[in-house]
Formats: sequence, structure tokens, C-alpha cells
Amino acid sequence: MAAATAAAAAAAARGAGTRVAAALLGGCGSAARGWPRAGPARPLCTAPGTAPDMKGYLWERYREAKRSKDDLVPSIMNNLLNPDAIFSNNEMSLSDIEIYGFDYDYTLVFYSKHLHTLIFNAARDLLINEHRYPVEIRKYEYDPNFAIRGLHYDVQRAVLMKIDAFHYIQLGTVYRGLSVVPDEEVIEMYEGSHVPLEQMSDFYGKSSHGNTMKQFMDIFSLPEMSLLSCVNEYFLKNNIDYEPVHLYKDVKDSIRDVHIKGIMYSAIEADIEKYICYAEQTRAVLAKLADHGKKMFLITNSPSSFVDKGMKYIVGKDWRDLFDVVIVQAEKPNFFNDKRRPFRKVNEKGVLLWDKIHKLQKGQIYKQGNLYEFLKLTGWRGSKVLYFGDHIYSDLADLTLKHGWRTGAIIPELRSELRIMNTEQYIQTMTWLQALTGLLEQMQVHRDAESQLVLQEWKKERKEMREMTKNFFNTQFGSLFRTDQNPTYFLRRLSRFADIYMASLSCLLNYDVSHTFYPRRTPLQHELPAWSDRAPTFRLPLLQEAHAK
Repeated sequence: MAAATAAAAAAAARGAGTRVAAALLGGCGSAARGWPRAGPARPLCTAPGTAPDMKGYLWERYREAKRSKDDLVPSIMNNLLNPDAIFSNNEMSLSDIEIYGFDYDYTLVFYSKHLHTLIFNAARDLLINEHRYPVEIRKYEYDPNFAIRGLHYDVQRAVLMKIDAFHYIQLGTVYRGLSVVPDEEVIEMYEGSHVPLEQMSDFYGKSSHGNTMKQFMDIFSLPEMSLLSCVNEYFLKNNIDYEPVHLYKDVKDSIRDVHIKGIMYSAIEADIEKYICYAEQTRAVLAKLADHGKKMFLITNSPSSFVDKGMKYIVGKDWRDLFDVVIVQAEKPNFFNDKRRPFRKVNEKGVLLWDKIHKLQKGQIYKQGNLYEFLKLTGWRGSKVLYFGDHIYSDLADLTLKHGWRTGAIIPELRSELRIMNTEQYIQTMTWLQALTGLLEQMQVHRDAESQLVLQEWKKERKEMREMTKNFFNTQFGSLFRTDQNPTYFLRRLSRFADIYMASLSCLLNYDVSHTFYPRRTPLQHELPAWSDRAPTFRLPLLQEAHAK
């Protein structure tokens, strides 16, 4: 559990549940009888010659676990996590950072819920008008609560699913169209629930070179997943024979055209107050860094006029004065790998100039280019550079793996998930789920028929509670960061490519520019016996500490 969200955010509940289980298991002279031990032994005491009442013994342990869980929850409620905290995967000191870089979309600027509806509707209409899809699909509307980021889509089988860090499908989260695929069918389809490496998406999450899976990592991909599912649903409900590969390509092209043809950009520029969430804190973050003498740059795939209008709205007319370099239409991730494309200057009217670029000047806007030329012209290399973006692959992966920059991921979903984790209902559920899991682990040694019936009841309850936990976040797919117990594939990549992560750039305002971020030392599985019977000793970014400040 390298990243702190899944680990730290549920640590209090998880640790408490483990301690509940540990404190209740054992017996009075039980070691010789083979009773499980986890701390002081508790006996299963019976009269000589009397068969042990296993059913009564197990249910008494169950009731004691319930009581201990109820005692622990108030202390957990006093240690809620701060949704505005910054979480660390890798130790990093801001005192070492001299240059700050930013993506634009969903990093410097956030969009309202209306934008995804706009993208969905525009792409749906392109399917009808340009790809000759049935006009009846116009009845489908965008559902913001259907999909989550990080899902995988099997292009050939036309199913959308959630996969964990070990390439296992989370059963119950596989959807064909808008309907869940039964677990038995999923297991038959994939000969189990594991997806082999050669079928997974490529390095950037794409389905290419024989990879049959596409991973949707971009926030802009939420309407794409919904549109794919809606059109699949229409074909299936109307018994229309179709080729799933063609459908995927047509939807992908339509979503791309909403961007490339300027449909999205024009709509936002025409009604900027409707689509952009105005936030003074973006200006405050940039001003704070400028006041401390930090250099700043912007590298975005969005066009010049679009960025200029958006930045004037959220930062002010003088926004360019804050940035030492501004690069638009960079075509990331190609920008980080293609050494051939030179920079071009964009004048005030948006016209591309043809003169050779010998220096990247403050106050100017440049288009395209490549990172190797950028490094040559600026000399901004290595760990003194910190770059922020929302796309783990396109924004961050190459920078940390190939160029040694420090990276910060902007994960807007983090704030809402932490708020859910701070609710009493979630803490009650998670604490008991962990305690029940501990009971099952310890009591499985009892193989008699009576004990096994009790354990089956517990397993059924545990399965129901797992479904309940998933529904706290998203009814179809659950949390962005976890499957039932494992980190998601999304979190695995986040842990690898981002040194720090946060809900928004405004979280930086809570920290000094010399602050050092330390990753939490969460126990490895083989370290758990030494930790399971005591409260976590590592410090968490707690909500009450933020209020105290």
C-alpha cells in the first residue's frame, strides 16, 4: 500500500478492526488443544467428557468483537483525515524545488459538471451525423454517477471493468452496456478473474500492439466511458449485430473530434462562467510561489486562445507575468519523447511565426516543441523541478522515469472520497468488516460441521459488507483507489509515477515552501504480527490538526 489514500485514509478503521479481532481470539490452556492464539489466550472451557459447544463459542467471540468495535469507533471519529492534505509516495522536500511546472486542464483550472454533459452530447451527435449511428441513441443522456476514472475496457468483448494492482478483475464491477455481467460469465470469459499481462493496456493505457484493454485515466474520459456503455446498451437491447472494435474506434474518434474540431473549446469560451469553476486559490498558489522567487512554467495540450481566456478568468489579465515559459498544444506525451519537433512562437493574434527559437522568453507563448529542446533552452533539469498534472501517464510517467523530475498528481476525486471515509457510517462499516475478517482468519482452523456453518454465515455477511463499502463511493465500481481489499491498478500507477498527490493545487497553501513530505511507514504484510495488537504509531494528516492551525 504505497500510496497514502487507501492506506492512511482507512488505517484507523483497519487497524482498529485488526485489534478487535486480535484481542478476542485465544483460550485458557488453549495452546495444547490447538485453539488459535492472537494475544492472551481465551479458553473454550467445557466440563470433562463434554463435547465443546463450538457454535456458542464462535458466536460469543462474534458478540465480543461487536462490543469492542463499538468501543473503538469514537476514538477513530476523533482522528479524521484532512481532505485538503497532501499525501506522499516518496520523500520530497519543497526546499529543493526551484521550478514549478503545471498542466492546464484539471490542474490550474477545474470544470463544472456541465462540461462532461457537453462532451457526451457532442460526441453522441457526431456518431449519428458523421458515423451514421441510429438516431435512437440520442435518447441516452450522460450519467455523471455511472463510471469512475481508472477503469479498463476490453475492446474486443465490449465490457468495462475495474482491475486491481495484481491484474485481477473485481467481480461485480464488470459491465456490458449498462448491465452488470454475472460473475460466472466473467470467470468463463477470462478463464478465471486474472487478466494476463499481454492483454493489459500498454504503457500509456492504450489498446495497441495486441493489447486488448484500454485504461481510461483522463478525467475527460468519463463521458467517453458512458457513451461507449450507452451505445453498447442500445445495440444489445435491440438485438443488433455489431463489431465491438468498430464501436470503440468510432466513439474514440468522436470524443477526439469534440476536442480537435474545437467544439468543446468554443462552447467554454462562449460561456466561461458556466463551464469553469472560478477559484481565487489558483491565483493565490501562483502568487505564493512567485513571492518566494520560484520559477514557473505551463505545458498544456490545449490551444492558445482557450488557455488565455481561461487563465484571464481564474488568475487575471496579468497571468503571463507569473510564468517564465508557456507552451500550448504540446501534444503530451509525445512532447516528452519526440526530439524532432521544434518550438514555434505564437503572436498576440494567434498566428504561428516561422523564426527559429533560440530562447524561451517570459511573456511569450510557444506551440509544440519537445522536452529535450526545452531542457536545452532552459537548463531546468532533474529533481529541482516539480511538475503537476492530472493524467498519470501523459503528464507524469515519462518525467519521473526518464528525466528525474519530481511529480505531483492532481486527483480531484480524492477530496470526496476522504469525506466519505470520515463519515461515521463508513468508519463503523470498515471497522467491523476488518474485525470480521480477522475472526474468519483466526477461526477457520475449526473444521467441524457446526463451526463451518457459522463461518459460512460470517462469510456471507462479509460479502454483503464489501458490497456496502463499494456503494459508499460508486454503486457500479466503488472507490477509485481500492477493489475489495487490494489497491486498484490506478493506485498502483499513481504510486509509481507521482511523488506526491492531492485533490487540488490549493492544498499547497496549507504548507510552507520548505516543507518536507514524508511517506507514511505502513506495515508490510510480513510486518503485521508486530503491529496488529497496537494502535498505529505513524502520524496521519488529520483533520483536527488542520482546524487547530
